[in-house]
Order: sequence, then structure tokens, then C-alpha cells
Amino acid sequence: MSDRSPRHRGPQRAPDRVRRVAYQVIRQVNAEGGYANLALNKALRDSRLSGRDAAFCTELVHGTLRWQGTYDAFLARSVSRPLDELDPELLDMLRLGTHQLLNMRVDSYAAVSEMVSLTRAELGQKRTGLVNAVLRKISQREMGQWITTVAPRWEDDPLGHLAIAEAHPRWVVESFDRALSDGPGAAPPGEAVNELERLLVADNEPPRVSLVARPGLAEVDELVAAGASPARWSPFGAVLEGGGDPGRIGAVAAGRAGVQDEGSQLVAIALASAKVDGDDADWLDLCAGPGGKSALLASLVKDGRLTAVEPLKHRAELVRQNLRTVPGDHKVLVGDGTKPTWPAGSFDRVLADVPCSGLGALRRRPEARWRRTPKDVEELRPLQEALLESAISSVRPGGVVAYVTCSPHPDETRAVVDAVLDRRDDASLEDARALFPGVPDLGDGPDVQLWPHLHGTDAMYLALIRRSAGT
Repeated sequence: MSDRSPRHRGPQRAPDRVRRVAYQVIRQVNAEGGYANLALNKALRDSRLSGRDAAFCTELVHGTLRWQGTYDAFLARSVSRPLDELDPELLDMLRLGTHQLLNMRVDSYAAVSEMVSLTRAELGQKRTGLVNAVLRKISQREMGQWITTVAPRWEDDPLGHLAIAEAHPRWVVESFDRALSDGPGAAPPGEAVNELERLLVADNEPPRVSLVARPGLAEVDELVAAGASPARWSPFGAVLEGGGDPGRIGAVAAGRAGVQDEGSQLVAIALASAKVDGDDADWLDLCAGPGGKSALLASLVKDGRLTAVEPLKHRAELVRQNLRTVPGDHKVLVGDGTKPTWPAGSFDRVLADVPCSGLGALRRRPEARWRRTPKDVEELRPLQEALLESAISSVRPGGVVAYVTCSPHPDETRAVVDAVLDRRDDASLEDARALFPGVPDLGDGPDVQLWPHLHGTDAMYLALIRRSAGT
């Protein structure tokens, strides 16, 4: 890199508009607890950025948020005081500059110069000297050299090394390691850490846009004709390989199709496919918001009806919107799924897609990995057990319950199922693997764990539980 100092060269100029939008979105996410996807989409609309500018802004926001823990480790070696003594807005500026220098093909001089201009505009002239000096230090090493400098050696501490090298908090890496070593589809002995690395790499790849053609309302061929490709596993799924706005597709705009991860489709299809003797007309989605799985289940129930329960009014409204095009006598209840307002044993099939940490969907939520804590997992556990208890009580003898999470954390998956089934003599776990025809790498069962690096889906977990008469 040139040793010229951008802050002393030439007249001051306005900051780059795209970088300014990206910085403001990052501040909104980190300072106000916003969601990156929502904040970014609004900012792109408001600023009227499109095409290459929108793509550049998206990479600045998502990449900076996704890698910020790793960048903080680099910055801690480049700033003369502890990072927690820096003003948060200044730290976000340094993270944004570091992402351009180490993970994007931005010329180092241009990156530093642009960040100095942006700092002057957003934070004032006094901060420009520190930003210039720190980013010039960062630019003196490449990404791999920084990882070698700050991360534990693989030979000494492979999980600590991966936490830095693949930008995940250590507790998340450890929980994934537990799931890959002991959970459904566990890797062979000695292979778990390699599986873990592939998982973490996959978590850092932006997910493809997955679509679902709701049965009876749309066909996959219609989505393919609009530019999508058939999904690998879901008979109702399609994928927009090149991304783009799915709302431009007529079936999506009309609500006959929707945006839904293929893993979410597979767990709903699995519940709908499980063998049930006798009546099969009343299905329950116990934790329905925002309603993607509700719409798919309502499309699949034959001559029956779906009841969808959601405790929050605004999310219940989203469920109604998702169900608006699905024919049938379906209904949405605003209520607490742990306190049923219906008689026990009312339903033939129940989906309990419980609130969870969301660690299985880190690909699509770049800020989530640094926002979640082990305490979140601990605090969700009583609610998850209560909802599964309610789900089992709500299904009739002979009916089935699908316990589902978008997290592979063992304390949210098998631990919850084991704890609840230990307290009940009227329910048992069944092998669910046959309900995922053609899907490989499902392990020894009986429960199923999908993975981004193996299946290209979110890390969805499913346990299939059948209600018996009990004693």
C-alpha cells in the first residue's frame, strides 16, 4: 500500500454515497438492535440505490456484520486502547473499513481514503486521524496473515482457531461441535472437526432465494418458467440461483407461491406425510408466525382445516396474509400455545415449530451470531418444553407431533424432546428419516437434523412423536 496519507491530500470531498448508506444501516443494527435485512431493504429503497450500487452496499453491510467479531480481534491488535473504550460509532467505522481491506477487492488506498472521508462526514474531523492510522495498520497484512497472528493454532485449539478464522462466537462453535459429534447424522469419529469447518464456511455464504409453490395453487414448472430452478429435495421447491426480487414472479406476488427455505418446506412436508390411522382432517400449527409453514400445511391438508396459533397480533396478521389464498376453513387464533383454548386431543397432526435461538439460520441473519448468547438458549428452554407438552396434549391418540427448531443446538433439540418424553407415558419418538425421501446424510435417526453444508438448507431439526392412549 502507498504510504500517502489520505487525510492530508487534496481538497475535502463528499463521502461515497453507497458507503454512507451501508454505515448508517450498520449503526442501526448495532446501536438500535435492528435487523440487517429489514434495515438494508428500507435504506436501499429510500436511497434509490440499485444494480451494482445495491449489491456493493449489501456486501458492505452483510459482510461487515457477519465478520465483525473476527475484525474486532484484528482491531484489538491495531488500536492502542481496549476496543470497549472506543465509541461504538467509531468501532463500526473501523469494522466497515476492515471489511473492504481484507474481504473485498477494494484497493487499499481507495478504501482508507473513502473511510476517512466518511468519518469526517459522519463523526467529525477529529476522528479521521485515528481511522486513517488504524486502517493503514490493518492494510499491512492480508486476511490469512491476520488469522495466523491472532487465532490459536489449529494444532493447539481447533475450535478456537475456527472461531476466529470463520467468524463465529466460540460458544456457537462448541455447540455445533456437540451437535455434529453426538446429534442426528453425527459425523464419523475424527471427522467431526472437518465437518464443523465445512459447516462454518457454509454459514458465511449468502443463502440462495428458495421458493415454494403451494400445492393446488401453483406448480414448480411455473416458477421454473419465471427463471428459477427446481429444488433438490422438496417436490414443491424452486431456487432463484442468481438471486433477484422474487416479488417479480407472478405466483409469488399473488400469494400462490412464497419465499421459504427448503429445510422449512421439508419439515412441514414430513409432518404431512407421516402415517396416521383414522380421521385426519384437523391440523394445528402451534407457533405459526409468520405463517410460511402454515400456508404449506393448509395447502396439504385434504378435506380438512388448519388452526394456526400465534401469540403476537402483528405476526398473527402475517399468518392471515399467508393463508389468504389457500382455500378452506382455516383459522388463525391469537393466543398462548402453552395455554390451549381447545379440548385435549382435538387434532390429528400438530406442528410445534418452537421459538429458538435461530442458530440454524445464521446464513440469512448476518448480525444474529454476535447478538445471541448462551443465556438465550437457557431462557428459551422452559418455553420450548411447555410448547411440546401442549402439542402432545393437543393431538389425539394415534396422531403425530412434529417438534421443530431452526437451531441445531443440542439443548434446544434432543434435550427438550428427551426431557418431555421422560415425563410422559403417552408419547414416543418415531424414526422420521423415511419422511425425507431422497435426502442423504440423515444418520442413524430417529430424529433428523438438516445442515447448510450437507443439504444447502437452514439447519432445521425435526423429531416425530406419536401420541398413544397412555396408562
